[in-house]
Amino acid sequence: MFKKTVSLAVATVFTLSTLSGCASLADSKAGSTGAGAGAGALLGAAISKGTGGRHTARDAAIGAAVGALGGYLWSSHMQKQKAEMEAAAAGTGIEVTQTADNQLKLEVPSDVSFDTNRADIKPNLAPVLDRFAQTLNANTATTVRVIGHTDSRGSDAINNPLSVNRAASVREYLSARGVQASRISIDGRGSREPIADNNSDAGRARNRRVEIFVAEAAPGGNSAAPAGNGY
Repeated sequence: MFKKTVSLAVATVFTLSTLSGCASLADSKAGSTGAGAGAGALLGAAISKGTGGRHTARDAAIGAAVGALGGYLWSSHMQKQKAEMEAAAAGTGIEVTQTADNQLKLEVPSDVSFDTNRADIKPNLAPVLDRFAQTLNANTATTVRVIGHTDSRGSDAINNPLSVNRAASVREYLSARGVQASRISIDGRGSREPIADNNSDAGRARNRRVEIFVAEAAPGGNSAAPAGNGY
């Protein structure tokens, strides 16, 4: 019975991947893995019912594992791009990481990205973006999302459009180097998502940042960049 149940779980993965593909790219903290995990949880419950509830924890784990197959794919291309960006960003202060939902993330601090109250790209960021554009052109299955942030000084009327303009500058720079603009979505969060204390100079400097996410959709997922430039 257990082997038959596992076979059913594996056979269901493509349906779960489709469900996962419906999740929006708009929230970097959730990603489309959330949809896969949610569908996996439902599958786990079904497995548990099919086995008479004797191994609830095990069945839930099976469901979660299958659900995780949806969402974003961490392929060899993504791993190669991560390694190349780590090399390009070495010594700049730019953090290059793999997120929990298999996106490549570049966190660009203010001393590399933009001057205070400015949206034009600083010269020391240009070489990193040049290499970034090359990796994107080599892996056209990916989409990009750029999110701009500010510190808490100034009003929302200033910070919100400033954060969007910073993200737009990154998109324009990449587009000028051959990356299709349709692959790049932008967003601006103003001062709403601080990662440090805004009461200190050091904290405000950390909060003035740009985050760049690269995602490759798993089979059945939605690889198109989300539309809209709002904040």
